[in-house]
Amino acid sequence: MWLTRGLRGWGAKGVTKAKAWRTPEVLFTPKIHRDLGNGNGRPASPAQQPLSCYHPTTTTTHCHCCRAPPHKPSTPLIHHHRNLSTTNMSLLSEEKAKFTAPGDLSTKYKVKEVHRYMVDCMTAVGTPKGHAAALADVLVAADCRGHFSHVLNRLEMYVNDVKQKICNGGAVPSITKESVSTALVHGNNGLGPVVGNFCMDLAVKKAKETGIGWVCTRGSNHYGIAGWYSMRASKEGLLGMSVTNTSPLVAPTRAKKPALGTNPLSVAAPGKDGDDFVLDMATCVVAVGKIEIERRKENPIPEGWALDKDGKPTTNATEGMQGALMPLGGTELHSGYKGFGLGMLVEVFCGIMSGGQYGPNVRRWMQTDKEADLGQAFMALDPSFFAPGFEDRLGDLMNHCRNMEPADPSKPVLVAGDPERQHIGKVEEEDGITYHINQINDSWKLAKALNVKPMQ
Repeated sequence: MWLTRGLRGWGAKGVTKAKAWRTPEVLFTPKIHRDLGNGNGRPASPAQQPLSCYHPTTTTTHCHCCRAPPHKPSTPLIHHHRNLSTTNMSLLSEEKAKFTAPGDLSTKYKVKEVHRYMVDCMTAVGTPKGHAAALADVLVAADCRGHFSHVLNRLEMYVNDVKQKICNGGAVPSITKESVSTALVHGNNGLGPVVGNFCMDLAVKKAKETGIGWVCTRGSNHYGIAGWYSMRASKEGLLGMSVTNTSPLVAPTRAKKPALGTNPLSVAAPGKDGDDFVLDMATCVVAVGKIEIERRKENPIPEGWALDKDGKPTTNATEGMQGALMPLGGTELHSGYKGFGLGMLVEVFCGIMSGGQYGPNVRRWMQTDKEADLGQAFMALDPSFFAPGFEDRLGDLMNHCRNMEPADPSKPVLVAGDPERQHIGKVEEEDGITYHINQINDSWKLAKALNVKPMQ
């Protein structure tokens, strides 16, 4: 049985030597994870190693994904272990129309197989295998954590951007300005996860030397879930923060047209025995990917998620995608101006500080005639430079909240990161990720259009 854990990754206890990578339990080897610069095997630095892995139900060491003691899917689910919308469909629509998916397709697939399928699709349009794997790592992790607005919903967007040369699938980021604790990076229009990994690894390196590392980048693309990068720092014992701007989809409070992106932010803090605090959220009521999922399922959306093109609330998913999302909090009466303010804050850190595009200047959703030039920011902070006992104190607060009497006995109190841990446990127990049949039909057609093997 192949499993995925809490994505604490590649530098934690249990996998610190290269030979551990060559055991049958580990899928991603240095041969797959290439060095960003020259395509050779990656350096041995933990910050260069892949974040996700797959291993059997039992292990004789600590879980090298999350630093937790040996565990099995039969143990409690809460153990120590999220958006730009779909792409312009015109490029592959003609090819996809030639195919009809079989009527008996499965809706559950092993994590390893989903990852293989994504790498194959990206390499089919000319992406170097190492970069394709870096992308697949992030997107598969999103589905394992229950953020289904990624992976199958996002793959065709990445495929089209690379195929149309709107994004350079083989580009390598470069440092344009640097100090001991800060850096300005240009993503050179590379894949978002390649740029994001580069930037957070640089921030981690600086934080270990000076206590803090702050890296901003422009010239990037959609980078998947923000939490992937904040956790890349927390697995090193550091606080991590990751923010990105996106295409303008959110209407400011009192406006009827969009001016800001969903602008997600994530903060991850290392907890004791891998029990990390992981906040990963959009600064709007809901990520646009969730509306896209409901559109694909032909379901209505809850009132308060979106506005139609005339600025009126709508429960029609298609109308919502053609109109605007609402900021976190919703209407002004319900404090939507706070979510609007958070979205603006992300723009300050990303597009404005990096020199990239910002707000209404960012490429429109589904626009495919110019580069995205997204701005992103990554911070790593060493808590040891402050008061002692950080992990113990954090754990005490988290457990206090968890143990409080719930208003509804059937719904225990959860802290940031717990829902994702639950979903990871569910994926482990079921030995796979379950998707909606419409998503699987689309994935099958995309595979055929690209002449790659569909998920099996």
